[in-house]
Amino acid sequence: MSRLVLAALGALAIAALALFWLNGPATVEAGAPPPEPIAVRPDTLPSADVSGLTGPAPPEATELSDEQRRYFRYDRDRDGRITRNEMLSSRTDAFRALDVDGNNLLTFEEWAVATARRFDGADADTNGELTPTEFRTTAPKPRAGPTCRC
Repeated sequence: MSRLVLAALGALAIAALALFWLNGPATVEAGAPPPEPIAVRPDTLPSADVSGLTGPAPPEATELSDEQRRYFRYDRDRDGRITRNEMLSSRTDAFRALDVDGNNLLTFEEWAVATARRFDGADADTNGELTPTEFRTTAPKPRAGPTCRC
């Protein structure tokens, strides 16, 4: 009985495949013909009347001092104040210099304690925010240049 069912299913599959092959890719979709190409003379350029039109003025760039650029690296939301979170979030490069226990692994706690102490030392009025004047005290000390042995 199962051979008879399998033979019937095989015959139906072959018939379906034959119908698909005969009607499938050989038919062409009937549709509107493509539009006629527009004749363009290659020796002419398009033109437009721009008299009386003005564009927007270009933005003006202001030159920032080194201290202002340093301040804005920390002040992410540009509100003129550096919050504790802004100060802590941008100090990831200091991880390498803050390894207290000397195990070549810097934990977040080691880094956060040192940065929080630095922030608290710079926050003179203890309001939890640094003004530009308070932030200026956190600037790194200038490095001594090479001495000339002339």
